Amino acid sequence: MSAAFSPIRIKNTEVNNRFVRSATYECMAKETGEVTDDLVNLYRHLARGEVGLIITGYTFVHLLGRAAAYQTGIHSDDMIPGLKRVVDAVHQDGGKIVFQLNHAGRQTTKETIGQTPMGPSSTGRDPVNFVKPRQMSEEDIRTAISSFGHAARRAREAGADGVQIHAAHGYLINQFLSPFFNHRHDAWGGTEENHFRFLRETVLGVKKAIGDEMIVLVKLNTNDFTPQEGITPSLAAKYAGWLAELGIDGLEVSCGTILYSFMNMSRGEVPIDELVSGLPLWKKPLARLTLKKLVGKYDLEEGYNLEAAKLIKPVLGEAPLILVGGLRNIRQMEDLLESRWADCISMSRPFIREPYLVKRFKEGRAEVASCVSCNRCLAAVSNNMPLRCYYKGSASV
Repeated sequence: MSAAFSPIRIKNTEVNNRFVRSATYECMAKETGEVTDDLVNLYRHLARGEVGLIITGYTFVHLLGRAAAYQTGIHSDDMIPGLKRVVDAVHQDGGKIVFQLNHAGRQTTKETIGQTPMGPSSTGRDPVNFVKPRQMSEEDIRTAISSFGHAARRAREAGADGVQIHAAHGYLINQFLSPFFNHRHDAWGGTEENHFRFLRETVLGVKKAIGDEMIVLVKLNTNDFTPQEGITPSLAAKYAGWLAELGIDGLEVSCGTILYSFMNMSRGEVPIDELVSGLPLWKKPLARLTLKKLVGKYDLEEGYNLEAAKLIKPVLGEAPLILVGGLRNIRQMEDLLESRWADCISMSRPFIREPYLVKRFKEGRAEVASCVSCNRCLAAVSNNMPLRCYYKGSASV
């Protein structure tokens, strides 16, 4: 059997193959955060396409941690019935599903949450929203940590197979981990151990909330690519070792931040027109000028997180490494799995265009994903348009 289609046991859960749908913002929830029929159908098709493990788009664990207008909520018990609809749709077609839990921290806007965003430190204005955050108090920190545990309990009550704690892409946990964002000198900053403390306590709180049966994954940046040094591959490897000691059930490695280095996250074309279309008029000229400087600098490199993953894999012990980042060719995926540099292959954009890609790979009807990394899908959701492939032509099923 091909390594890509061999099952893997993650904790107590048997996953049918090594393919993972990486968390991707769907922009399909109601403005209240509730699940919609479109959201349920998105995940139903991924399960029918035989994606082994499906990670939902980021769900916000607290109202002050909301990142986007149509983001799915897991912040209230009122969300549980809708979340259960998503879980049931996936399970009915043989898939496994985990909810990604997230708090935006400073990476949101006053318009989205109704007040000034908060972060570990109050330094600096971001280059997109020009937000200067307020520094979190001890009470703010404790509330945020406990909100992850409460959200994990809701995922359990919805019947999910597990949760993924989002510690990447410039959101709150990434902000605490990164010396670029975290300038504190109390128990939550100043040393690598203190920077890691927020994530440590979040993992322990989540594990306590859901018990020993459910999967607990973490998504971690291997490189922040911020203007000054943030998380680097060597620091990520240290954090990964500490996560392994905490007993996490798998680690997905990624890179980049939404506001400072989004093209490092999603390499390929820079869709300038689509990205600026929804901006206020006063922002458009500067945004267009800034984006033009990025063209040609981030062409897709297949497996662009692989070298960092090679530093991290040895420290993970038995915990599977989930590799995301430009993977498109089934032969390369199989080589990575057979060489044990990765235990699972994670994709985002290919599954937007082809939710049935795994099934096509398995049946020998495709060797390469048809996604061309035009990034119009990601530009769309940034402009409050629902997640789908906006490239010309249609993909096969």
